[in-house]
Amino acid sequence: MKKRGLAWCLAAILLLSVFSFGVQADAAELVILYENDVHCAIEGYAKLSAMKKELAQTVPYVGLVSSGDFVQGSSLGAVSQGEYIVNTMNLVGYDAFTLGNHEFDYKLPRLQELTALMNTKPVCCNFGKIGEDASLFQPYTIVSYGETDIAYIGVTTPDTITSSSPIQFMDEQGNYIYTFHGADLYQTVQNTIDAAVAKGADYVIALTHLGTESVYEQWSAQALIANTAGLDVVLDGHSHSVVEALTVADKNGDGVLLSSTGTKFQYIGQLTLSGGKFTTRLVATEVYEAEDPAVVDYIAAINQEYGKLGNRKIGESKVDLTTVDENGQRIIRNRETNLGDLCADAYRVVMGADIGLQNGGGIRADMGAGDVTFNDILSVFPFNNNVCVVEATGQQIVDMLELGVVNYPNEDGTFQQVSGITFAINGEIPSPVVLDENLMFVKVQGERRVSDVKVLDKTTRTYLPIDLAKTYTVASHSYLLLEQGGGATMFKNAKVVKNDGVLDVEVLEQYIVAHLGGVIGEEYAHAKGRIVTQKAQFPSVEESEPKGENPKTGESAVIFVSGGLLLLSAAWLVVSRRKEQ
Repeated sequence: MKKRGLAWCLAAILLLSVFSFGVQADAAELVILYENDVHCAIEGYAKLSAMKKELAQTVPYVGLVSSGDFVQGSSLGAVSQGEYIVNTMNLVGYDAFTLGNHEFDYKLPRLQELTALMNTKPVCCNFGKIGEDASLFQPYTIVSYGETDIAYIGVTTPDTITSSSPIQFMDEQGNYIYTFHGADLYQTVQNTIDAAVAKGADYVIALTHLGTESVYEQWSAQALIANTAGLDVVLDGHSHSVVEALTVADKNGDGVLLSSTGTKFQYIGQLTLSGGKFTTRLVATEVYEAEDPAVVDYIAAINQEYGKLGNRKIGESKVDLTTVDENGQRIIRNRETNLGDLCADAYRVVMGADIGLQNGGGIRADMGAGDVTFNDILSVFPFNNNVCVVEATGQQIVDMLELGVVNYPNEDGTFQQVSGITFAINGEIPSPVVLDENLMFVKVQGERRVSDVKVLDKTTRTYLPIDLAKTYTVASHSYLLLEQGGGATMFKNAKVVKNDGVLDVEVLEQYIVAHLGGVIGEEYAHAKGRIVTQKAQFPSVEESEPKGENPKTGESAVIFVSGGLLLLSAAWLVVSRRKEQ
């Protein structure tokens, strides 16, 4: 499948008031609070609950919804495998929520266990077993607010089949038995819209985890709106975008209101229905001061419960270990970093392998100089991945490196941080990687971007050119080596040498304590130069933000900002393929 880097907006109006705060609900018949991509930023729930209760004093009806990615993102989520977050959401009280791709990180059986604990059940219309009409979760729910019936439809990005662990969606023979309906997403959603309207819904709101930028164009929130009819509002997540109000034309030319709150409670969204018309605004969470005491107390109890484990000191670091450059821009997904080196070294050394691989998307936090606690390394590795070792040929290894730079110099979660191996990347060569319809690796066809691959010789301690026919041992996590995470099918039939159930955080702890003597020293002050980047123009922080002129195409995009009227003549947003883990 050819991947493209453009996501487009139609007939767009953007209202951005980043300094807005407080509760405004004059003449409102209904206010629906919304959030997305909380990623275990649990303290925000106390403010969300307080806002909900405050609004209920003046507004006839108040609702609360989420667009997914709540159970993963910190050590608190990993320790409880999502249960702490679900319990907190139960306490706050939700009317509806959909599933993000990270709800599948603890695997489908665990998600089903969490669902059983949820007071409100998730909605997701596009996930189910292949060959079966019914979705695995309820496709929509209708909530009555007085005389107004609102249908909430759930949509999860089809990229989940790759960005989460692909093997959980397969049978024992490696055949897919589940689908996110990537090939017929529009029709699947349209069928759900029609069903909700037939059931008597007055309005239809889609809770989507699709993304508005840095995602696959055909699965973006804008593309979904443009190819369906009947939606009134789309509350989106996945790309961590901050969008207060964007109007996108649907299939019939009618305007659909689109909004997204960023990530980790940057904002709380307020969707207001008044006089038959919806409006949205974003409240900056940091300036909203009220907190629900009951939620605050529960969070304190959680912190006390898992604090002993999280606060246990395992060593110290003399240097800052980072995922970003000197300007604070994330580079872990397109360049080598010292933290990436440390993680890959831990795999290789502790597991006794020739090569260590760690995908950049799986490293989720920095580690500052000073004491290193278990909580610190659990924040780096929050996925609870099992570590394993396989035998792989040099050819399979260079194919994996090629897959990792498929979007280079743009970010890609499958970009590999490495140990025991070095290589160069030429960003001027188009990616020769061929993927199937599920975004899984098929082959390399054409001139390669990756070159000069060398492997560390354990005897001479020198790097020698990789032998494509030779077998090497590769250490990484099961997500990559056994579960085809990120589309890594090249390891599908690789011989498993070690798979004893040891977790990534355990390996990192053992490396720091046993192999570094409890001290991460100056040898990790900087990246070690294992990945040489050639002829690459990396996107800047400014280029990643929508502006009046697209930095890639130069097409004008004039927008509403803080209520000032400007016209949007063309709203092309440059994006790239994004893999979360």
